[in-house]
Amino acid sequence: MINFITIQILNFFDFFHKRRILIFLRNLGLKEINIIFDVGAHKGETLIFFLKNFQVNQIFSFEASKKNYEILKKNFSLFEKNFSKTKVYLENLALGSDNKKATFKQFIESSSSTFSNINMNSKYFKKKFLFLNKKKKDNFFHEINLNLIPLNDYISKKQVGYIDILKIDTEGYEFEILKGLKEKIDKVDLIFFEHHYDDMINKNYSFGDINDFLIKNNFKMIYRTKMPFRKTFEYIYRNKDNI
Repeated sequence: MINFITIQILNFFDFFHKRRILIFLRNLGLKEINIIFDVGAHKGETLIFFLKNFQVNQIFSFEASKKNYEILKKNFSLFEKNFSKTKVYLENLALGSDNKKATFKQFIESSSSTFSNINMNSKYFKKKFLFLNKKKKDNFFHEINLNLIPLNDYISKKQVGYIDILKIDTEGYEFEILKGLKEKIDKVDLIFFEHHYDDMINKNYSFGDINDFLIKNNFKMIYRTKMPFRKTFEYIYRNKDNI
């Protein structure tokens, strides 16, 4: 019962958080969006957000987890007929900086699933651990070996010209996704991503590394907001050629 109430409270505050982001995007003049890349689609939350609030021509949703991907397909099937004018590509693909194998941690609380290493001694991890009422830590997540590909390869293969919005939510793997764009990064307008400041995820980079990387590649931060009840911020950067 306590868990249910907590989730409802989070959902309530998240609704207004997402509304603020929506207002910001609309104030940029976005109405019709040609192409969106949704990396870390999870169960379709971002997919539905954009389809409900904008006219979108094409959206590519990437989810590394097979388990989450099956739920993503099922969830989208409930809305598909309402968005028949949009070409939606659901991809069960894992993305990174290069072609290689990596270990994916599939959490029971699926939104925390990640390629990053987990610090099970962190206070944040322990809070989640207690919240889920799990008695054995080794049951909190299991590991899966997956093949990674860089976005650069996918963009070339699909002959995608220009990406209006690249959204990344990969639980501490965002910098690897960005590096995987390689020279194609100049074919992106808006980059919308999360960055976690808690110590549950052991990242091999800091926010400063991402910021420096994006500035070096001709991007400027135009939006920053803290997510409710989390040590997580969301950022939007824009290609300076479009400012």
